[in-house]
Amino acid sequence: MRKCNSHFAKAADIVPTGLGRSITAARLVEFMGGTCFEARNVFKASRLYHKMIKGGDTIWLGIAGAGVAGGLGGLIVELLEYNYLDVICSTGAQVYHDLHFAFGLPVKSIPPAQDDNLLRRCGDTRIYDIGIREKETLEAQDEIIRQFVRDCYPVLSQGPLASWEFNHHLGMWAAEKARHPERSFLIKAAQAKVPVFWDSQANHSITMNLARTDLEGLPVTLSPQRDILDSAAIAFVSGQTGFVELGGGGPKNFIQQTGPTISQILNIDFHGADRGLQIGTAVEREGSLSSCTFGEAVTWGKYQSADDEKLVQVWGEYSVIFPLLCAYVLDSCSPRPARRIVELLPAWSEQLKDARRK
Repeated sequence: MRKCNSHFAKAADIVPTGLGRSITAARLVEFMGGTCFEARNVFKASRLYHKMIKGGDTIWLGIAGAGVAGGLGGLIVELLEYNYLDVICSTGAQVYHDLHFAFGLPVKSIPPAQDDNLLRRCGDTRIYDIGIREKETLEAQDEIIRQFVRDCYPVLSQGPLASWEFNHHLGMWAAEKARHPERSFLIKAAQAKVPVFWDSQANHSITMNLARTDLEGLPVTLSPQRDILDSAAIAFVSGQTGFVELGGGGPKNFIQQTGPTISQILNIDFHGADRGLQIGTAVEREGSLSSCTFGEAVTWGKYQSADDEKLVQVWGEYSVIFPLLCAYVLDSCSPRPARRIVELLPAWSEQLKDARRK
């Protein structure tokens, strides 16, 4: 057999080490990076998020699944406090559930093994191991949304509104009305002038309640086209971009479609986002990895290049991985200046339209 130099000669050595009795979150993640499998990917993703923060990226967060209802919204609040997020796209359901905590509505930690027929008879609902009362939580939240529409109708009736505009008004109103505003990422985002988009304007309880207020003589008009153009304007004007995606689904697609909207639909020269990381359990071979692998996304113009240092997929459940990611950057990064994109978006949208006209 012909001898040749090892392809592994320049690779890092694996050296078994212990953790020690006192360890920071950043050191724990670094330890994981010296091991293997998904632990190493957690470190790579954490380092990538660190680079987004230190590099001045405009950082987007996509929120799929029910993590906010399960208490992970506090991490998003903390990231917003340090200006480690600039734009958010969430399912409308998670914005709705986020407000339970702000208004002190009951959300309980329960075992997932339940008699669901019995729960229904007793007025209990659940999201796996998250317990929510139908009357005291959901119906109370519904009335809060409708009261917001009544109180703020003069501004809401000036539509058609982008979802980020509706959410900004809702967050600012809730900041004045809620018992625990510090518990809500929507309120924190509104105060920080961070736009919060929905991935869908129809698939959640907030617009279910808007259907009722429409019938009560308070129609609110929303515009998905505004969402598409305003999100594309952020990607086009704001400079270097990094995407952080919790799960797949609509939020991931909404964030990533900004590139093709600019290049394919508006015919403006644009090559996609610079960096991205995703945490999720979906696999590509049966279609549940919504919006495809990062490599496939490059072929659609969603990212600039298929570079393993700039695009990191972590296979894992994000309630486990996301806290590690947050702990790493909170340990290792200084606060950033606020972007306050809500204040800039009208002008940015005009810049996108000007580029289209040219």
